Parts: sequence; C-alpha cells; structure tokens
Amino acid sequence: MSQKECPACAVQVDGDAEVCPICGYEFPSQPLYLQIMVWIMILLLFFWLIL
Repeated sequence: MSQKECPACAVQVDGDAEVCPICGYEFPSQPLYLQIMVWIMILLLFFWLIL
C-alpha cells in the first residue's frame, strides 16, 4: 500500500487518504502543479481580454 506524507504534520498516511487523520489537513484533489497551471491560464486569459 502506498503512503504519503502530510505536509502539515509530517505523519505518513495512506496514499488514498483525502484527509489526514491526525491534523485534519485536506489533501488537494488535483496535484499542485495542475492547480498552478490553471491559475496561470486564467491570468493569461484575463490579461489577453483586457488588452
């Protein structure tokens, strides 16, 4: 079974966990790089529209 580390409390939790059982940290549903890419695309679209 895969494990991942909670970024808030550094405890190893199940790889499929959506919430850390120790501190309650909610793991994002999408990888962080995808969330960043979405925000970059939104900002680029916004600037393209106002120019």
